[in-house]
Amino acid sequence: MSPVRVIHASYVNVPATAALPPEPIKLTAMEASWVVVPVLQHVLLYEGEDMPPFNEILQSLRSSLTATLRSFAPLAGKLVHLEDTGDVGLSCSSSDGINFVVAESDADIHHLAGDEKQDVHVLERLVPEVDMGELPTPVLAVQATRFKGGVALGVTVHHGVADGRSLWTFVEAWATACRGETQAATPCFDRSLVKLPGGQELARSFLRKYAPNLPKAAYPAPLSEDHGRLTRRTFTVDARGIQRLKEHIVRLGESSVAAPPRPPSTFIAVVALAWTCFARCKPFASDDVVMVGFLADARHRLDPPVDAGYLGACLTGCIASIPARELRDEHALAAAARGVQEEVRKKTEDPMAGCDFLAPAFTVAMERLMNVSGSSSFRAYELADFGWGKPMRTENTRMIRDGQVALMRARDGQGVQVSVSLLEPGQMAEFKSQLLELVG
Repeated sequence: MSPVRVIHASYVNVPATAALPPEPIKLTAMEASWVVVPVLQHVLLYEGEDMPPFNEILQSLRSSLTATLRSFAPLAGKLVHLEDTGDVGLSCSSSDGINFVVAESDADIHHLAGDEKQDVHVLERLVPEVDMGELPTPVLAVQATRFKGGVALGVTVHHGVADGRSLWTFVEAWATACRGETQAATPCFDRSLVKLPGGQELARSFLRKYAPNLPKAAYPAPLSEDHGRLTRRTFTVDARGIQRLKEHIVRLGESSVAAPPRPPSTFIAVVALAWTCFARCKPFASDDVVMVGFLADARHRLDPPVDAGYLGACLTGCIASIPARELRDEHALAAAARGVQEEVRKKTEDPMAGCDFLAPAFTVAMERLMNVSGSSSFRAYELADFGWGKPMRTENTRMIRDGQVALMRARDGQGVQVSVSLLEPGQMAEFKSQLLELVG
């Protein structure tokens, strides 16, 4: 029997009062490549004796989602191929809606929310399945799953219309409406605010390069992997551990030519930590170049900057490289922090340098790349209180590669949650050992 069983599915429609875009919203160059790597998924797990009955939860979620769509109507639409121009656009009409899936599970929700080896088979079924491999495709679906003593809320969104920041903006608005409170701000879907050299023709060039057979959008072969074999674990680096880590990096830098030019931010310190652990838990040769890839928010880096309320995918790619031996010596954390900090600096000066973020997947040795998603600044636990308390755990369920790391602010609002996906259980044990040693 499946660990998660779908009971029924229906649609939450765009309310008649919603403001609809008069024509499809064309994807920018920073969004076009996501057409072939479209799926962004998160699950929120809630447990507690004071949880309302499941039927009440469903009613609240549906009514508040309707209210939220007054401002977020484009997310109820579809991504379409505009054959006349070669663009891909987000189209929304009054007949569109969001698929709302209702499911149930006999799995142990407390175990799912634990820090030990996670049940990937169950986690992946707590988010709605949407086939985004051919246009037109829905861009958003949600799922509520009943557990004994708890509820899981899963969200699937197309990465071409939302990055992590946009996803949590939507979740915050939905949760605010579910609590019966007034939404703080109205999201902006205006792509004309994203001023990129090459404009719309640059977006079309990426579509021709990565999705030449539109309306079919094939997943890139270099990114394919049997993720069912992966081992997942989640670690939390608390506030004191982060402070010790930062201080340790600064001290190491004082006695090393690899010193980062500035004290590391929380993001840089945690990525440096994970990168060092990754290099040490893998059987790389000392001369092997080990890489870390991550995406930086480009909103405030563009000229002119894009408003923080912009709802879309506005990211630039970063890749830092260091020989394995430098990530294994006594100055490793300082060298790693410097490498990450330098990549961030480069993208601050020229955010377009990482616009074609998929290109490295076809040129680098992917087995030597640690890929980081999310951010230590994402406050998912704080934002996702739908009226029955903040979630006990939230996870990115798209941990589909060996060496993938997902970050977010920890549940206490001070530390950082670090979720890790590796192929070999023995490597995960070594990753944990190194992390505990380096954090102190």
